[in-house]
Amino acid sequence: MLEIHGIDVFYGDLQALWGVSLNVQQAEIVSLVGPNGAGKSTLMKTVSGLLRPATGSIIFGGIQLDNVPAYEIVEMGICMVPEGGRLFSSMSVLENLELGAFNIEARKERFEALERVYEIFPVIKTRKNQMAGTLSGGEQQMLAIGRALMSQPKLLLLDEVSLGLAPLMVQSIFQVIRMINDSKQISILLVEQNVRMALELGGRGYIIETGRIVGHDEAQRLLESQKVKKAYLGLGEIQGET
Repeated sequence: MLEIHGIDVFYGDLQALWGVSLNVQQAEIVSLVGPNGAGKSTLMKTVSGLLRPATGSIIFGGIQLDNVPAYEIVEMGICMVPEGGRLFSSMSVLENLELGAFNIEARKERFEALERVYEIFPVIKTRKNQMAGTLSGGEQQMLAIGRALMSQPKLLLLDEVSLGLAPLMVQSIFQVIRMINDSKQISILLVEQNVRMALELGGRGYIIETGRIVGHDEAQRLLESQKVKKAYLGLGEIQGET
């Protein structure tokens, strides 16, 4: 579905990504983990069309995206939930959701999509006339995901959805992500600092450090690797492992 081949990405003269390659298959959850400043959000912005690769290619459904405008990428079925949600805080919950269905195809099914979002997030339905900025942090994250679902995505890009949330709310959000993937067959590329939860959720995982992919494997094998245990799970040396 999504194929990224050897992309380099710059902010002006500063290179942020170096030869990054990864792929996401139909109805798959892929986790991208790494430390702060590793390039995770840069990669998501590049897939979304907010940044452009200097070299390499991004292909979605057989179509090369390198020079496709961001709004057309959304129409093709890729939608990102950015870090922090980026809601319109002075607009109502309902107005925020309706803005998610701005493209032509999504607007045709916006009422059905709205009911599906309310089914996934019942609390959002009870808050539909409330200003988005007055919601709790967890509710705002639900609304951000719901707004993305209104665009009828085939691939959902989730950037740090657990950031700043209480542990119980994080568990709830991750359960919803699993349900969306299972029931809607939506592919998901998940960027997350909570490495354990991200890899437990995803079928495969990539590790990115200083703008380069330094590891890729089945998620369970990454969880069991000594490098991940030491660098990201804080478990130190495990007796009998090398």
